[in-house]
Amino acid sequence: MKKSIAFILILGWTTGFAQQEKKVDSQITDVTVFLSQAQVTREVKSRLDAGKTELIISGLTSQLDPTSVQVAGKGSFTILGIRHQQNYLNEFNIPDKLKLLKDSLEHYQKQLTIEQSQKEILNKEEQMLLSNQKIGGTSQNLTVNELKAMADFYRSRLGDILTSKVMQDEKIKKINNHIVRLQRQINSENELYSRNTSEIVVSVSASAATSASLEVSYIVSNAGWNPVYDLRAMNTKSPVQLAYRANVYQSTGEVWKNVKLKLSTANPNQGGLKPELFPWFLDFYNPVAYEYRKRSLGKAMPAASELNEIVVTADDLERERKSMGFSATTIETTSIQTSLNTEFEIPLPYTVESSSKPTLVDIKNHEVKATYNYSVVPKLDTDAFLIAKATGWEDFDLLPGDANIFFEGTYVGKTFIDPNNIQDTLSVSLGRDTRIVVKREELKDLTTKRVIGSNQREEHVWEISVRNTKSEPVKITVEDQMPISKNSQIEVNPLDIGGSRFDAKTGKMVWSLTLQPNETRKMGFRYEVKYPKDKQVSGL
Repeated sequence: MKKSIAFILILGWTTGFAQQEKKVDSQITDVTVFLSQAQVTREVKSRLDAGKTELIISGLTSQLDPTSVQVAGKGSFTILGIRHQQNYLNEFNIPDKLKLLKDSLEHYQKQLTIEQSQKEILNKEEQMLLSNQKIGGTSQNLTVNELKAMADFYRSRLGDILTSKVMQDEKIKKINNHIVRLQRQINSENELYSRNTSEIVVSVSASAATSASLEVSYIVSNAGWNPVYDLRAMNTKSPVQLAYRANVYQSTGEVWKNVKLKLSTANPNQGGLKPELFPWFLDFYNPVAYEYRKRSLGKAMPAASELNEIVVTADDLERERKSMGFSATTIETTSIQTSLNTEFEIPLPYTVESSSKPTLVDIKNHEVKATYNYSVVPKLDTDAFLIAKATGWEDFDLLPGDANIFFEGTYVGKTFIDPNNIQDTLSVSLGRDTRIVVKREELKDLTTKRVIGSNQREEHVWEISVRNTKSEPVKITVEDQMPISKNSQIEVNPLDIGGSRFDAKTGKMVWSLTLQPNETRKMGFRYEVKYPKDKQVSGL
């Protein structure tokens, strides 16, 4: 009896001081999305008993970075430690969308079973009719009317069975198509939600029972965002409306439901450590003489005539270098990229599903001052393009990304905005305007070819006409070019640049015109090409 009492006392003392485990619920409240990766913040609220407790925060993505876990708390308790562990037994809770897909799949599978059973019944009935074709017995004579009635019955019933089987086949085919599509979608969703989960265990200590509030944050992979823009111009007199948006994506298995989003232009994958320079040594090249080593195998030194037959491989030279104390270290060049570090706090809560499709998030809308003019390159295309030149875009922290262009409420096309390659003006093409008629032709009557001495001389004359059929004046830039020689035997002499701004290095000519309504302007240019008469010039 005394031994039993002692055992109970010892067990009670051990239980009273053992560390308790408690599973707690958590909710995602904030997410900071970087260009690659994201930082997820969860809120945990629980009631703590006196003593040490391990709070287990479960149902987390298995792709979180354990080294990035941070925990902050409010309340009369002390955080003793944090650890992360994988849980291969529990999977993510199935979201409503996936449940609906699985329910639909189950419905169609049941329907398929019913339709296949109906077809099997028809097959059995057909077999029964075909196996009982003998009418009457051997001694029984049937009248003509009886034979006709039986024939009509077989014909009618077998026809009905055949028609019903065709209809059943159509139903089964449609149901199978539904099942295949649902299964594909379910497989795609299962890739996101059938992964194992992980847990964060927070060890805390409290001197008395108390309420605890924890904030847990961690970095996850398979998440990020990329910019996308909408450029809208109502007419040629209004500013350009720039809608700055983001495609936010994540496939972590977690659902960011009604969370506060913050988009950051930082990229944690780039690292924040400054590179260090190491000494850069120069020395004279000193080739290593290769010594023939076959003597160690008991063979004599080869004659001088045999030395040319010795093959020295790269491995032989490497072994020779190491034996003489040379290092095989390779100096690598480090590329450092400078990234902006701007954060956009999204005022409205967003839900971002774990999916292969991104969620479009509005960041900001900007109004950009712009001037409009037309531009045409008639050598390549005789249509004039309306160009909007926007200024002041530097204040908007733009990143390289695709842009959708709209003019007068109509979608025009796509372009790519790269702030790294834009100077002070952002030029955007708003589409073609066929009301500006452009024509480019070579004046054959003035084009000449003649041979002088050993040289061939060709003179080419071109004319460009531009007509404004609009009811308002337009500003237009016309671009053309003269050929450039890449061979010293070919000479190109500009004879007439037609009043254009001419760049002799590139051969480019530019005219800036203002055309009144129904006004036509003509520009011409001439050049001469001289080359040996026994040669042919390509590209002329």
